[in-house]
Amino acid sequence: MMENIDWKNLGFGYRDTDYNVRCSYKNGEWGELEVSTSNTINIHMSATALHYGQEAFEGLKAFRGKDGKIRVFRMDENAKRMQNSCDGILMAKLPVEKFEEAVRIAIKKNERFVPPYDSGASLYIRPLLIGSGPQIGVSPAEEYLFIVFVMPVGPYFKEGFKPTNLVIMRQFDRAAPQGTGKYKVGGNYAASMYEGKKAKANGFSAVLYLDSREKKYIDECGPANFFGIKNNTYITPESESILPSITNKSLIVLAEEMGLKVERRKVPYEELAEFDEIGACGTAAVISPVKGIYDNDKDKWFKYGNQEEAGEWSTKLYSKLRAIQYGDEPDTHNWIKIIE
Repeated sequence: MMENIDWKNLGFGYRDTDYNVRCSYKNGEWGELEVSTSNTINIHMSATALHYGQEAFEGLKAFRGKDGKIRVFRMDENAKRMQNSCDGILMAKLPVEKFEEAVRIAIKKNERFVPPYDSGASLYIRPLLIGSGPQIGVSPAEEYLFIVFVMPVGPYFKEGFKPTNLVIMRQFDRAAPQGTGKYKVGGNYAASMYEGKKAKANGFSAVLYLDSREKKYIDECGPANFFGIKNNTYITPESESILPSITNKSLIVLAEEMGLKVERRKVPYEELAEFDEIGACGTAAVISPVKGIYDNDKDKWFKYGNQEEAGEWSTKLYSKLRAIQYGDEPDTHNWIKIIE
């Protein structure tokens, strides 16, 4: 029997579902996909994931359309990004086809947890790859475990598509200039937890990081990419420390189609005073509009828009991307896979 789920008030948190999908890498090759009902794993106490942070993960979503069909957004890009993370920390790369098939099976097996069309919720999909083989010296594992699990979620930020405030705290870095910032690995997120908690305790939704080397340029909004809009231009930072966001990549395409110019470049701190709109974008939030940025070190505010609602372009971009994800508008870029 289906449990009684309040689809409209899910929040963004873990929830058990029925099945997950697993695949092991041993003796130099990937095995077959297996379906499991267990929410635990049996792992060697000397696994490289536990000692040396050899792990990578992804996040993507599936949506139920008005027509009842389930659509998943750009999972091939997630598969490629996970491969890139594997290159960065020397893990065995999972083939794109196997990644996509695991995601399909996980969605189909948990189809009853895909939220209804009009709920504002979606099915969050978490692929995870860990070094499961034992090592005590600092070296890559010889065995790996890949898992895909899913859960229904609401908005990442409790405010949903409403403007929130960010905070700049220069004493904290998310990633080193030549480090692992461009890979989706757990260490980057562990490095941001302390200041993230501090920010939330003071009423901010996230930390806006400046570049780690000079503290002169905008980097990332903690769990999301940064973009700003001014002079009919969509501007997003260019940095070796930023995780390449698939949502940001998609918004860039849509912005150009809507007639905006696009610039991916270094964004100086001083430019924060010039933007008409600012947003944080990523899979979990799509776009989280920003109404203000507080510089904690200089006791200075940057304010945007009317403070109550997202700006014009952020709203247009958000609405357009969501419409494609839910199947309300044509998918002219082949971003969507329908789960049959």
